[in-house]
Amino acid sequence: MLELNWKPLRSCLTAGLVAAAAVATLVPVAPAWAQTRTLPDFTDLVEQVGPSVVNIRTLEKAKPSAGGSADEQMLEFFKRFGIPVPPNMPRVPRPDRGQPDEDQPRGVGSGFILTADGFVMTNAHVVEGADEVLVTLADKREFKAKIIGADKRSDVAVVKIEATGLPAVKIGDINRLKVGEWVMAIGSPFGLENTVTAGIVSAKQRDTGDYLPFIQTDVAINPGNSGGPLINMRGEVVGINSQIYSRSGGFQGISFAIPIDEAARVSDQLRSSGRVTRGRIGVQIDQVTKDVAESIGLGKAQGALVRGVESGAPAEKAGIEAGDIIIKFDGKPIEKSSDLPRMVGNVKPGTKAVVTVFRRGASKDLSVTIGEVEPEKPARKASGPEPKAPAVGAAQALGLVVSEVSDAQKKELKIKGGVKVDTAEAAASRAGLREGDVIVAIANSEITSVKEFEAALAKIDKTKAINVLFRRGEWAQYALIRPAR
Repeated sequence: MLELNWKPLRSCLTAGLVAAAAVATLVPVAPAWAQTRTLPDFTDLVEQVGPSVVNIRTLEKAKPSAGGSADEQMLEFFKRFGIPVPPNMPRVPRPDRGQPDEDQPRGVGSGFILTADGFVMTNAHVVEGADEVLVTLADKREFKAKIIGADKRSDVAVVKIEATGLPAVKIGDINRLKVGEWVMAIGSPFGLENTVTAGIVSAKQRDTGDYLPFIQTDVAINPGNSGGPLINMRGEVVGINSQIYSRSGGFQGISFAIPIDEAARVSDQLRSSGRVTRGRIGVQIDQVTKDVAESIGLGKAQGALVRGVESGAPAEKAGIEAGDIIIKFDGKPIEKSSDLPRMVGNVKPGTKAVVTVFRRGASKDLSVTIGEVEPEKPARKASGPEPKAPAVGAAQALGLVVSEVSDAQKKELKIKGGVKVDTAEAAASRAGLREGDVIVAIANSEITSVKEFEAALAKIDKTKAINVLFRRGEWAQYALIRPAR
């Protein structure tokens, strides 16, 4: 019988295990951030949120028209390539077939169920001009809907169907939404119901309007997706798909959604009163550039430059002046000018608020009573006799010839004084000044006459850029006069 010598074998095994263990300790472990991430699975989300998404069709009285519409062209596309026409694709009648007072398909959109008792949110442009709104649920039940209210400024609308026990969506926290995270959309692009697309959040706070800081995504959105929900990976609605950036009319990788917190505020008002009230203070504003901010001592480019104040508006009553830079509203900093309309708009009219302005090198708090949004008044052009006797002196070195402002102009512009620009050449012209402008401050010093203007100008280092606050009609703005190099 063959006998094996176990001792050497045992020694070899032991040595091998020890060596393997030593090698194992030297193998680097990939850091957490470098580990491979798997693609998300949206199946559970579709099952969870899908029943809450609805298809919205609108009808209107037939109006004979000439030429082919976008819907007609899409129908032709389906027919040409043998693609089955979606059941809810609007069949646009030919002009010679449309009958007066006959309800005809107008458009297709999407929406989602807000409450179990039948309130549905969508876009205002989806239901605008509709004589009848039809809502189809995921289970194919169809209801006629009543438009509760629509707000064009935010593009949010609420409609109501007579049903109970409906699957309402969960509303997400927009503050938790991060750029780069996965999101999903469900809607009816081109009438194709319950279509699911996905992508990532490309940007937040994207400014495309006065009242809406949009969510930008690369989720495929097409006509018919409007009004549908943008959903995070927790199954919560974080936005309403509303717009796309496109040169062709189709999706090109950039779409925009209304943040759900903004939409919810509008929805609450529409459901309670059928309309939306927004606050206003009556100012014309502009961005603050880096150069202007540095030249007036503000530091960084922030806030909203007040170019004009409406007569009798809350801002005028509070003491806000053209040329002020509003840097805070009720203690909240204003990073860019578009922040101000949103902040003020979200305040109930009649409420008192504190506005912090930066005026000629110093900050000042002013109390303002918020008014209600109304149509803006057109700007008036300053008028009055043209005073002569232009001033000469230090101003000419900047390419300026100035003269006194008439009493009529002071009253018209609601200013204490200043100097009128009779000629703007060289450096002054390059800065954007022109004949007829009224300079009210230079280098953060308010001026009321030509004498004060010349005195202030004499003290300024003319080798550096000089900030000038001027009025053009009702509006005020800054200019930087730079020395010739």
